[in-house]
Amino acid sequence: MDNQNLAFHYVCTWEQAKEIAGRFERYWVEDCGCRVKRENKCARSRIDVCLLFKPDIGGSGGGDRKEISRGELEGILHEAKEKNLVSRPFRNDKDRTKTEGICFCCDDCCGYFLDPAEVCDKGDLIEMTKTDGCTLCGDCADVCYFEARKMSDGELVVDREKRHGCGLCAEVCPTECVEMVRRK
Repeated sequence: MDNQNLAFHYVCTWEQAKEIAGRFERYWVEDCGCRVKRENKCARSRIDVCLLFKPDIGGSGGGDRKEISRGELEGILHEAKEKNLVSRPFRNDKDRTKTEGICFCCDDCCGYFLDPAEVCDKGDLIEMTKTDGCTLCGDCADVCYFEARKMSDGELVVDREKRHGCGLCAEVCPTECVEMVRRK
């Protein structure tokens, strides 16, 4: 695939986000553009969760951009996991094979989840559920912003086409019957 056909954003797990960030030595953070548009009325997390790997790239939120330490980066990654935010790295406009930062998104205010026309590539991982271990608690459906997992009449229904590879379902599953595997 021509790298210019890749979407600006793509989805990854928190572990993959941590690995991506680990490739860089310096980090900057600025306010999330979606949260700014909603006047920071996001019910899930703080406003400054737009992570950048260069000081001179365009961000979505504008306003204050500040360099952060590795410890502050770890804090953002921890909060993303704690608040069930989807890791959505973004690519360079001219060379889509290069990642320049990571947005941490939710269904409360992020344009991607509120605007079905916004395009985002699915991650290279995908969930696989071992249904024999599933207790039908619904925790995975509660965190699935992509609406790939739903509870219907007490049964778990998975829409295979909507799975994006964020890994939220695997993280919250109390019986560990959901695992992330390479997408074929």
